[in-house]
Amino acid sequence: MESLISLVNKIQRACTALGDHGEGSALPTLWDSLPAIAVVGGQSSGKSSVLESVVGKDFLPRGSGIVTRRPLVLQLHKLDEGSREYAEFLHLPRKRFTDFAAVRKEISDETDRETGRTKQISSVPIHLSIYSPNVVNLTLIDLPGLTKVAVEGQPDSIVQDIENMVRSYIEKPNCIILAISPANQDLATSDAIKISREVDPTGERTFGVLTKIDLMDKGTDAVDILEGKSYRLKYPWFGVVNRSQADINKNVDMIAARRRERDYFSTTPEYKHLGHRMGSEHLAKMLSKHLENVIKSKIPGIQSLISKTLIELETELSRLGKPIATDAGGKLYMIMEICRLFDQNYKEHLDGVRAGGDKIHNVFDNQLPTALKRLQFDKQLSMENIRKLITEADGYQPHLIAPEQGYRRLIESSVVSMRGPAEAAVDAVHALLKELVHKAISETPELKQYPALRVEVGNAAVESLERMRETSRKATLQLVDMECAYLTVDFFRKLPQDVEKGGNPTVSLFDRYNDGYLRRIGSTVLSYVNMVCASLRNSIPKSIVHCQVREAKRSLLDHFFTELGKLDQKYLSSLLNEDPAVMERRTQLAKRLELYRSAQAEIDNVAWSK
Repeated sequence: MESLISLVNKIQRACTALGDHGEGSALPTLWDSLPAIAVVGGQSSGKSSVLESVVGKDFLPRGSGIVTRRPLVLQLHKLDEGSREYAEFLHLPRKRFTDFAAVRKEISDETDRETGRTKQISSVPIHLSIYSPNVVNLTLIDLPGLTKVAVEGQPDSIVQDIENMVRSYIEKPNCIILAISPANQDLATSDAIKISREVDPTGERTFGVLTKIDLMDKGTDAVDILEGKSYRLKYPWFGVVNRSQADINKNVDMIAARRRERDYFSTTPEYKHLGHRMGSEHLAKMLSKHLENVIKSKIPGIQSLISKTLIELETELSRLGKPIATDAGGKLYMIMEICRLFDQNYKEHLDGVRAGGDKIHNVFDNQLPTALKRLQFDKQLSMENIRKLITEADGYQPHLIAPEQGYRRLIESSVVSMRGPAEAAVDAVHALLKELVHKAISETPELKQYPALRVEVGNAAVESLERMRETSRKATLQLVDMECAYLTVDFFRKLPQDVEKGGNPTVSLFDRYNDGYLRRIGSTVLSYVNMVCASLRNSIPKSIVHCQVREAKRSLLDHFFTELGKLDQKYLSSLLNEDPAVMERRTQLAKRLELYRSAQAEIDNVAWSK
């Protein structure tokens, strides 16, 4: 089975390739949840030599001043004996380096690409993987050396900038700190111990490494430190003996240097009792074993983070919508499907599943009746107006029994005023139907994804509603006009006639136009008009619902669909144009989702096999 460290290395590389390493983010990421070892030390503390001893190769740039100016994420992968060693950079995929002098040059060149040929620093890491039978599975992050002063060509803030960069790594609770201190300097002045103590006061996450033991003044030794008496950590201190500058200049083989280091600790009287846990080989093995144990302990938390992140990624990906189809048929189907979703939302508003449709009922229940009540029939049926219309209707021939033409004109002039409330009801429902179109559009995520299609669907829906309003207006006003065109005869037949009441049909015309007679005509007309008003109050809503509401539910986008089939692929494509940033975001989310699903499967396999 793949080792835990190799599995974590693979996941870390994938996270980095996708930019999912949490840099600059306040939110925890998969990268942050994976344990790693950060190498911390002051300038010239021997950090580079320790790393090269662990790897067994010369591969790090050397020089005076700040040489490490970007974090180096170093992932070691153990190969079977006899396998050829090689290195790979994440920024140069599929290119293998077998010459480690070329690795050193690429680290230097890649640093310059980011920082320029200056002594500036950058927090953007370089990712290097080394495959060798002479290493253990391990992940180390080499950080710029802590310094106390800026040199020429560096800003005054560089001291604090480096410290802030180092802290950004070692403050994370999943980071293991490898604190490098030179033995030929007072431990109390160690930059690595000082900053480690600040972020890890109990020493729970810190491993102490003492370098340059062989360079200590004669008569002094580092036994108290290595035995944990001078400065106690949870884990034992490690001592290493690096190659001298002369050895480096002579290109002394690293394997030979390791052998010389073992001999030093096994033959030096002061350190013989500690020799079994000294040296870079032992350091690498212990770090690898510890890292694997830490990873095992963190698996439940990693699984929880992955599950939570998967839900968030799937939710956001769903919100962004599906990717665009490539062929004309696929584009047409996609547009039709989006329109169907919009149409379904619109119907749900009208049917009461979503809010808004109830406002239409309010038009019929309150607005229309109120408008009808406000009609001032008393002005139409004033004594003066009744006398005028009755007289004009008689013409040269005075009426004999009842002023029928006068009645008709009085009724028509009153009923025709109901056109206003009827038309207002049509317009009010139209406005509400338009409002629901905008609501349904805003509640259809797919239309937010494609602005051009959103505009087209909105315009098409509004145009359909306009056509339905015109149809409804004609039908509704016809109801009013029909009441004017034909009077209900039975209503008048039931009215008592003057003769039946004992009236004298031979009375003079002057008597026939007296106030009592005219008031009775006005009362009769008002009764009839009220009956018509009550009838229209019921029939107008029926007309509006039939012509507008039900028609909107049935065929709101029918005309749009008809025209859609006539469009070419280029225009269909233009309807599905979306923000390039959204397309890029969807692509990145899909890649991250694939990464997290793969990581979940692999980590779950490890968890179940424990």
